[in-house]
Amino acid sequence: MARGLLLAVFDYANAAADEFHDWYDLEHIPERQAVAGFGACERWLDTEEPAISVASYDLDSHDVMTCTAYQAIAHDNLSPWSKRIGGICNILLRFEGTQITPGDEKAPAPAADAANAGALLVNAMNVAAEGEDDFNAWYDQEHLPALLAVPGTLAARRYRSAEAGGGSHRYVAIYHLSSAEVTQSEAWAKAVDTPWSAQVRPHFRDRLRILSRRYTRGVPVAAVLKE
Repeated sequence: MARGLLLAVFDYANAAADEFHDWYDLEHIPERQAVAGFGACERWLDTEEPAISVASYDLDSHDVMTCTAYQAIAHDNLSPWSKRIGGICNILLRFEGTQITPGDEKAPAPAADAANAGALLVNAMNVAAEGEDDFNAWYDQEHLPALLAVPGTLAARRYRSAEAGGGSHRYVAIYHLSSAEVTQSEAWAKAVDTPWSAQVRPHFRDRLRILSRRYTRGVPVAAVLKE
């Protein structure tokens, strides 16, 4: 069965940072870790905007999102704390999807040092209908394999929305990187600048690109962004 992904991107500039992190670390993440079928639950902070938070949740399959245990802590059953934080923060992206490439690969294990999975790149987008077939062929046959081959790319996966109506974005790709600087390398630039890439880019719609560094509780945000 295809693996799944839950992705949440918050702008928490209107919230107290210490409370936001307490809520995520002490309640929200532990609630989801207790649900069977949730795998790696990871947190990240945008490299340029520290008040933009990314949470990525690996799922055994998207079916986890419909199970009784998850429904008991989600939607109308969110805790009072979750409802209050959600009312303060701006949700930039909430995505539920099914992994379409490559197979059933899991996220790399959380790193003990910055040399392993120190950063996450998220690319979310819609695609014009007339270019969708070419877009999917490009992603599977050229783009994802090329970026996965870049030194410092630890995992490269992409997903299609499983939400009714497709959600705000139909496609999401996530890349676990040894560091955010991988995206500035010559090898990365060569991988993304190809004739086929130039051919499909005009079909992109509503693109959201977020490069983030791993969040570690107790480490000041300024220190994380300087790593």
